[in-house]
Amino acid sequence: MMHPPQPSALPATRQLAPDGRLRHFLTLEGLGAELLREILAVSESFMAVAAQPVKKVPLLRGKTIFNLFFEPSTRTRTTFELAAKRLSADVMNMNISASATRKGESLLDTLRNLEAMHSDMFVVRHAESGAAQLIARHVAPHISVINAGDGRHAHPTQAMLDVFTIQRNKGDVRDLRIAIVGDILHSRVARSQIHALNILHAGEVRVVAPKTLLPTDVEQLGVHIHHDMTSGLRDVDVVIMLRLQKERMSGALLPSEHEFYRLYGLTEERLAVAHPEAIVMHPGPVNRGVEIASEVADGPRSVILEQVSNGLAVRMAIMSMCLGARPGGAA
Repeated sequence: MMHPPQPSALPATRQLAPDGRLRHFLTLEGLGAELLREILAVSESFMAVAAQPVKKVPLLRGKTIFNLFFEPSTRTRTTFELAAKRLSADVMNMNISASATRKGESLLDTLRNLEAMHSDMFVVRHAESGAAQLIARHVAPHISVINAGDGRHAHPTQAMLDVFTIQRNKGDVRDLRIAIVGDILHSRVARSQIHALNILHAGEVRVVAPKTLLPTDVEQLGVHIHHDMTSGLRDVDVVIMLRLQKERMSGALLPSEHEFYRLYGLTEERLAVAHPEAIVMHPGPVNRGVEIASEVADGPRSVILEQVSNGLAVRMAIMSMCLGARPGGAA
């Protein structure tokens, strides 16, 4: 079986077509602020679609999109599927882990068969870092690839919907203090969030976590490190809580769920040191009483459900841009 290359070895310029438009969306590393702002602007134009009696636009009519999920993720797959259908694309969901690869069929053989079905886009989720980039290197020239999460490396559409949510609530990120709290070490979401916020020149990006849940190179990502919630959340405008995968509680990284919540769980008391108008975010699914108290997750500062709604518009924007379509124009 072919092994995915290291993500750092894949220049982000491969995501762009010769005319400069977005062809693949694999990582935010190496992309420019102008392109990210274009994604945000196109996303804003799609927000009105949800309010229409018929929640569809014909931008991708006749296009075929395959969701290739090598690891389960009902929420992410469903939002990609719904976004594609709202663009009038034909969508196929492929549970690859339970089909082709178990029969001994190689990944590239699977791709060739899907390409023969006149596919236009692959949305890929994989447990190995670099898997989406590997696929993008081997697809036919007319096919676009979107990374829906690969290993610990990247989850670029999640990061963009988070930035979009911040922008809609707070305006430009330039003057904002933003704290990302929890399992930074294993989080592809956190890495993509940090890249997006720094590309867009956020005022300050903080990471708040115990030393055991921070990567050794985290400072090189351009963040300020805090191990204490009080100092980490003081005067911030945005608090982004990360999902803590409970299976790690049985290892040496953390003693228990209770201990993590005692030190790093977001409660009303801890949130009180943030800016009075600070918003609270979480990429989901939420572990209540582990990362965040229910009264905070359901409280007036929470925009967690907004993130879900905004994710549709952002994924519609990225899909349409990769396939050369724009609202108000033809594909």
